[in-house]
This record gives sequence, structure tokens and C-alpha cells, in this order.
Amino acid sequence: MFDVVCVGQAVLDCITRGKETAPYKPNVYRAETIRLHTGGDAVNESWALAAMGFQVAVVCGVGRDLAGDILLSELTKAGVNTDRVRRMEMDTPIANLQVARDGSRISVNSEATRLPGYSIAPQELPEAKIISFASIFRPPLEDPVCIKALLQTAKQKGSIVSVDTKLPLSGALRLDDLAEILPLIDYIFPNEKEAAYYTGRETIPEMAHALRDAGIRNVIIKTGPDGCYCCNAEEEFALPALPVPQVVDTTGAGDHFVAGFLSGILQQASFRDCATLGLQQAARAIMHTGGGNS
Repeated sequence: MFDVVCVGQAVLDCITRGKETAPYKPNVYRAETIRLHTGGDAVNESWALAAMGFQVAVVCGVGRDLAGDILLSELTKAGVNTDRVRRMEMDTPIANLQVARDGSRISVNSEATRLPGYSIAPQELPEAKIISFASIFRPPLEDPVCIKALLQTAKQKGSIVSVDTKLPLSGALRLDDLAEILPLIDYIFPNEKEAAYYTGRETIPEMAHALRDAGIRNVIIKTGPDGCYCCNAEEEFALPALPVPQVVDTTGAGDHFVAGFLSGILQQASFRDCATLGLQQAARAIMHTGGGNS
């Protein structure tokens, strides 16, 4: 049995850091660095958890191309089990990320991020203490029928169900589309924009209460530089983000927060201590470039 199985996207990130605003010669710009990094929510989570010493597997799809080769090679070297990575005749998603000197970023993506032709069958989920669905409402986890089948299978296996969220690419999906299975979710990790979108509420406490009222046991709202807001049946609190000497790159910070939180669950830490571990992992992540192999 694995400690954690991470389900979601695998992406190869091409990260340009510190691009100058003016060309140093016609049509040519300088940058501090331009590097390739593993990325994608499921990859980032699995990478971080494997680095902590946990037994981790990833369930995702990649193409039969150079980007797919790199992702598989790097994940294997990191100690992540890749037996359930499906290789297909498609383009592996590659993200072009431009990171400013203050750590903020913009992303350029192609249609490959929609993972055409790839969906996950329930039987692909192995036994695990925790099954982390790293990006609900984004491919390959954007079809309500598929999501329901996967979450039901995870609970039938006796796994703790963790869900991170994204804003849907289509703009059509809502939390109500999953109303009947929301009580199967043990931990949910939206950021504040996602929580506002899915609940329609204005304040973070209202968002957290709406998600709890929907049947989700533990709600953790990631609030970026402000830290996180946590709510369950026993307690409710906010924790500030940890100060760091320099923010280098915020890519994957939320994924690392989830990984740190899940590490606390595996260590049977308290709800508050799990959140603290998440903040510590996120703080470490933002001091390096890239969300995966930093």
C-alpha cells in the first residue's frame, strides 16, 4: 500500500526567470535563467512527498514524446512510482512560465493541457492511505461522472480522500455538479478565488462554512501570502504565511502546501499542526524555481 497516490496533471515547465523589459539587441531579450522543471499539480505533490520519504505513486497521462520521457525519468529518479502513468499518442503539456524577480508569474499554455483522449478509470487507483485528487475541475478531472466514480472508488478502498481544486477551463462546472459525493471528501484545498467561485460567498469564513455545510469534513482555504484558513467540526482558525528571505518563484506553492499538510496526516498530527507543516513546505518551495524538481 502506498502512503499517497496523487492523481492529476503532469506538465513540463519551461521557466524563464528575470526577463529584461527591453531587448539588448533587436528581437533578443536576456533573462537570469531559462530552465526546464517538472510540473503539474499531481507531479508537484508526489515529488514533494517522495522527498519527505513517503511511498508515493502518481496517476497521470503523458505523450510518447521528449517531454514525456523527461517527466518519467525525473519522477523515477525522485522515487515516485510511475507504473500508472499512461503514455498516449498526444502532446505532453508544456507550460511556458515567465517569472518576475518578485516571484510573481504568468503562464502560457496550449491546448495540450486539455489532455485530449485521456481519462482515468477507477481501476487505475491503487491501494493507498491517502488518495489526493490534485486538480478537480481541470483535465483529466473535469467530468463529473468520472470524478464521482473515482471518489467513490477511493472511499471503497478505505483511503482518506483529499481534493485540491482549480477554476474550470470551460467555466461551466460548479460544486453543485458533485453535491451527492461532496460528503466523501475528507480534506479540500481551494485557494480563495476558487472557494469564492464555487460557493458564491464573499468572505473566507463564509466560503469555509459553505463547503462544510455541503458535507466536506475539513476545509483548508489557501490564501497565498496571507497563509491559510482552516475549518472543521472542532475548530476554526487562520494561520499566517511564514516569512522567507526572498520569494523566488510561487509556481507550485499550493501543491507543496497540500503535500506538507498530507505529510502531517500521515504522521497523525493535529489539524493545526498539519496546516503548519503545509505552510512550512510552501515557504521552502517559493525560495526555489519550479514546482517540482526545484
